[in-house]
Amino acid sequence: MKKTVLLLLVAIVAVSCGTTKIERQAERTFKGDWTLTSITYPNNSGFVDVTLFQDASSKCFTNSSWNFVSNNNQGSYMQSGSGCDTAMREFVWSVQEINQTTGLYNFTLKVLKEGENARKVDTGYRLKLASLSENNMTWEQTVSYEGKPFLIRMEFIKSINQ
Repeated sequence: MKKTVLLLLVAIVAVSCGTTKIERQAERTFKGDWTLTSITYPNNSGFVDVTLFQDASSKCFTNSSWNFVSNNNQGSYMQSGSGCDTAMREFVWSVQEINQTTGLYNFTLKVLKEGENARKVDTGYRLKLASLSENNMTWEQTVSYEGKPFLIRMEFIKSINQ
């Protein structure tokens, strides 16, 4: 009897920790090759150059190539631009539904260093998945700059040859 109750509790916990059907659908939409076409800073005037993902200047990310694999939530990106390091970077990612009614999602990205095991990475970036369709997606990240919220918006388009 105790084993049955324990087994039932383990099954309930495993099911409750899994992704929802809507999250799995969003993850499948990510699958494929994307291009980061623009990075903007809404509500900000003047020259801005930020370092994204503690990796490189935003200018190196404009027109960068991204690949998402949905069955294992891994992927890679390669920067673009003159003077930018175009070595392939690997990452793991996940989508978490915030609000079922509004369809808002968080998106988590963990960039891996060469030879690093994804299971041992405990730091990453939480972004808002502002929009997602079969051909377009928008990420937003709010950071603090001089004690005030600062919004970074990244626009992607999916490669046509999918």
